[in-house]
Amino acid sequence: MGNHADPNGDPPATDALSRRRRSVLFAAVGACLLGLVMIRHSGSPPPLPPQTRAVAAASPSASASASPVRRAPARVVPDAHPVRLTIPIIGVNAPFTGLGLGPGGVLNPPPPNDTNLVGWYQAGTVPGNKGTAIVLGHVDTKTAPAVFWSLSSLTKGVTLDIARDDKVTASFTVDSVEVFPKDQFPDDRVYGKAPDAQLRLITCGGVYDRKRRDYTANVVVFAHLTGLRET
Repeated sequence: MGNHADPNGDPPATDALSRRRRSVLFAAVGACLLGLVMIRHSGSPPPLPPQTRAVAAASPSASASASPVRRAPARVVPDAHPVRLTIPIIGVNAPFTGLGLGPGGVLNPPPPNDTNLVGWYQAGTVPGNKGTAIVLGHVDTKTAPAVFWSLSSLTKGVTLDIARDDKVTASFTVDSVEVFPKDQFPDDRVYGKAPDAQLRLITCGGVYDRKRRDYTANVVVFAHLTGLRET
């Protein structure tokens, strides 16, 4: 990937990712999952993450799902932060850590050895606010499957919750789960502007390429806000 941000560029916006920052995040999708490489050199590799037939057949040119019937209005709370992601159907119940840009202009990943932690790009959109919120997670670590091991098995209509520190829980419904080759990653579609509150969950997928020492693809969950409730 290898794209880097211009340190003299404009500061991040809260509602949408600029083309420069989309390139930064694209570069970071692979870097955020260093454990994927390291685990392959520590003994017998574990099986690949689960992939449904629909996910395995997805292509980077696949069209977005039809607009869902129910959408919730976005909440604009610039100083809110997500604190916990729950996806009951795949057993995810994980705290958040904030992600920022490192010295090279690349998004810092979540800690590589924590199997139950997700990262939110905190210079971007707050989950539940208008715009596209970006959440990254490891699929595995040096020693074990990690928080997004089963992410690719999600299907359209599955719901998930993100609790925030403003005592609001944002509920999202999955629109699609797709796999994109890393060299054909659709930056604009994944990170681009949204007229409402959107969410992207991203991890690695495809098959493991021993020559490149990396997975060949990224799994992306596209979801939209369907509810906000006080907690």
